[in-house]
Amino acid sequence: MLEGVKVLDLTSVVFGPYCTQLLADLGAEVTKIEAPGSGDSFRWSGKAVATKGMSPGFMTINRGKKSAILNLKEPDDNATLKGLLRVTDVFILNIRGKAAERLGLDYASVKEINPEIIYVHCLGFAQDGPYADLQAYDDVIQAASGTASLLSRVDGDPRARYLPSLIADKVAGLHGAYAVLAAIIHKLRTGHGQRVEVPMFEAFTSFMLLEHLAGETFDPPNAPTCYGRQVDPDRQPFPTSDGYISIVAYTDEAWPRVFEMLGNPSFLSDERFATFKLRSINTAPLYKEIARLTQNFTTAELLALCHAAQLPAQAVRDISEIKNDPHLEATGFFKRRTHPTEGDYFEIQSPIRFDDYERPVLDHAPKLGEHSEEVRFVANEHHTIHRAP
Repeated sequence: MLEGVKVLDLTSVVFGPYCTQLLADLGAEVTKIEAPGSGDSFRWSGKAVATKGMSPGFMTINRGKKSAILNLKEPDDNATLKGLLRVTDVFILNIRGKAAERLGLDYASVKEINPEIIYVHCLGFAQDGPYADLQAYDDVIQAASGTASLLSRVDGDPRARYLPSLIADKVAGLHGAYAVLAAIIHKLRTGHGQRVEVPMFEAFTSFMLLEHLAGETFDPPNAPTCYGRQVDPDRQPFPTSDGYISIVAYTDEAWPRVFEMLGNPSFLSDERFATFKLRSINTAPLYKEIARLTQNFTTAELLALCHAAQLPAQAVRDISEIKNDPHLEATGFFKRRTHPTEGDYFEIQSPIRFDDYERPVLDHAPKLGEHSEEVRFVANEHHTIHRAP
C-alpha cells in the first residue's frame, strides 16, 4: 500500500517509532537515524539475547527499518541527513522545536530542501501553548492528562498511579500514523506537502476524555467527570473457584440470562432492578451478587455456560500466558522468526487485514548503525547529483 513511500525517521523510544512501525507494516521504506553511542534509548529497555542494544521492546517496534548512525551536530553528518531529505516523502521527528531549529531541521529549513515534503513533528505539547518547550514522556502525560488519578476512583487508594502500560506513547503513535496517511492523501490530491503537528498531551487527553469528560461536556456541567461504569469499584472480574472471569451484562435482556445461569433468577425481582434504568443506577448490588455466585463454579464451567447463553465472557488470563491463546495461535498472531544475530523470536503481526493487499515480509529489526554505509552512499550520491552543474 505504501510501497515507494520513503520515510526518514528521526524518532526514539515508543511514540515516534511505533508510528513509523505502522507505516513500515504497510510497505513504507523507513530509514531510522540514530545517535552515536547508544542509539535509540529503547534499545536498552529489556534484556537482550546476543547483541547489546537489541532489547525485545526495540525489536517489536522497529522491524523492517534501516538504521544509520549520524551525529547531527557534526557538519558532515548533518549534510548527509539533508541529502536524504531531498529524496524523502515523509520526515518524522520527535526532537523539540528549538533543538530542531539549531540543527537546521525546522519545517521552514526542511521545506527549502524539499518543498513537497510531509514534515511530521511528534511533540510533547502543542506549540502554541505555554507547555510548548517542555519535555514529555509517557509518565508525564499520564499525570498531566488526569489518567494517573483514575485508579484511585476505582479502589479508594488515594495514591496517584500510572496505568502499567506505555499507553500515552502508543496512543500518540497511532494518531501520528493516521496523520501521516491523511497527509499523503492530501498530497496525492493537491501535490502539496505540509507540516503536521502531533502533540502527545493533546492526543492522549482527547483519547481519555472521550468517555471521561462526562458531565463536564455540558455548560454548565450536569454531572461530575468520569464515565461511571469505568470507575465503578464493583465492576471488576468476578472470582471463580479457581480464578477469575469477565462477564459483561451490557444489554437489558442480558441481566436475566446472567442470574438464570448462576442459579438465582429471583434476585432481579427486587424493585431496585425493575427497569433497565434502575439496574443501571443500582449496579453495585448486582455486581456483588454475581461475584458471590460465580465462586460456585470453575472458570471453565462458567465460560462454557456464558458462551452457551450468548453472554460476552472470557477467562482472566495472566499476561505471561497470552502466547498460548488458541484463537491467536489459529490466526497466526505470533509468528516465530529467526533473527540473523539474535536467534529465534516471536514477531507480533499487524492486527489489520486487507482483502486486496498482501503484506510484505519485513526485515528483522536492525542492529545499531547496520545500514549506515548504505544510507550515506544514497545521501551523498543524491547530494552530488543535486549540486552538479
